Amino acid sequence: MEDTLKRLFEQYTGRQPESRTELPGSGSNRRYFRMQAGNISLIGVIGTSPEENRAFVTLSRHFREKGLKVPAVFASSEDALSYIQEDLGDKILFDSIAQGRESGLYSSMETALLCRTIEQLPRIQFRGGSGLDWSVCHPQPAFDARTIDFDLNYFKYCFLKATGVEFNEVLLQDDFEKMKADLLEEQGDTFMYRDFQARNVMIRDGEPWFIDFQGGRRGPIYYDVASFIWQARSRYPEELKQELIRTYVRSLRSFREVDEDLFNERLRLFVLFRTLQVLGAYGFRGYFEKKPHFLASVPFAMDNLRALLRKPFDSYPYLNDLLSQLSSMPQFYESTSNTRLEVRIYSFAYKKGIPADNTGNGGGYVFDCRSINNPGKYEHYRQFNGNDPEVIKFLEDDGEVTEFLASVYRLAEAHVQRFIERKFTHLQICFGCTGGQHRSVYCAEHLARHLAGKFNVRVRLTHREMNMEKIL
Repeated sequence: MEDTLKRLFEQYTGRQPESRTELPGSGSNRRYFRMQAGNISLIGVIGTSPEENRAFVTLSRHFREKGLKVPAVFASSEDALSYIQEDLGDKILFDSIAQGRESGLYSSMETALLCRTIEQLPRIQFRGGSGLDWSVCHPQPAFDARTIDFDLNYFKYCFLKATGVEFNEVLLQDDFEKMKADLLEEQGDTFMYRDFQARNVMIRDGEPWFIDFQGGRRGPIYYDVASFIWQARSRYPEELKQELIRTYVRSLRSFREVDEDLFNERLRLFVLFRTLQVLGAYGFRGYFEKKPHFLASVPFAMDNLRALLRKPFDSYPYLNDLLSQLSSMPQFYESTSNTRLEVRIYSFAYKKGIPADNTGNGGGYVFDCRSINNPGKYEHYRQFNGNDPEVIKFLEDDGEVTEFLASVYRLAEAHVQRFIERKFTHLQICFGCTGGQHRSVYCAEHLARHLAGKFNVRVRLTHREMNMEKIL
């Protein structure tokens, strides 16, 4: 299939790709490649579901006709398993608000980005839904009773039963039926993104662009607002949540009248539903697939649930009592801050020695990058470092660094996974080269982004010789 991407690139650009770099994967089975020739850069996509790919391509074209900021799709294969799209860069909203997520204190810059993002949501929902042939949506065209049943059962069987809490399934189902009727009370021809979250927003020239909307369908506006603002690990302070709601409502008024009391009441219902859905997902990934970093996220979702339950859900008395019991269980109060793995990644120059491990754990991996072709031996590159496009192109052109990192990724991923499972708190990974400026910086940056995107870990990146440090 990678040959298909090459053909699509050649057909669209009239040039052969000079480089192709696989990008870190998302939660789906799709694979992404950055393909470049001269000053042309495109993203090639390989997916396993033709229906899902067709949904993305069709929705992208429809949204662009409506003036929405989504990547253009330039060409797709006849079997719909491959396509090439616009390259929006590497900056995602999730990374741009990392400091706020870590500390719970969001800067004015982070707050502004979040507000600009949610301000665009009504445009996606209303303009995106206008004139859309809903039959293109995959796996189904609308948010309906079956969708709700799936998600509520997901919570019941994958989370609730796994906790060992005793409950009356008949009484719980009675409340589920009431909730389902309430959730379906207000429909409309609006597009429900379904996965509207910070990982699916690219930042380009300071503005949000939107990706991964192929699971969207016709549905209520509240679902996406709840998904974005009450994302469990975002840790948005209450005042920030309220500012984001106000920003959304101001934008929403361009498309319809808003009764704020009714809006907030409906939104609260969808926040409850979305929280149950998230707990079901965490339960399945954690209890059944044995992935502990999902269980580590449960206390954050429980914090959202406790805040909701300060005002009882009188329409669902049995569910309300059951959730109150669940949220008071001691294991869901456990703080993950002391047990969360921190991966410290360094770039360094060998002539100045290998970085010391100040955690007392004796260090970890040290990778020698000196086998990779060195841009530092050429006068032109000495003014740059491994983060600069000139050096990145130099290193990636011959493919040595890509092959080197592929081996590093396999080792590091296995190590991180085992450290998480064993509740270790520190791992150190160092990349050394001659001057600590080009090859080691490139490798450290790429591994840091790779691990931060794949695992629920704190990544502290230090370029020792450049006196730079950041947290991902």
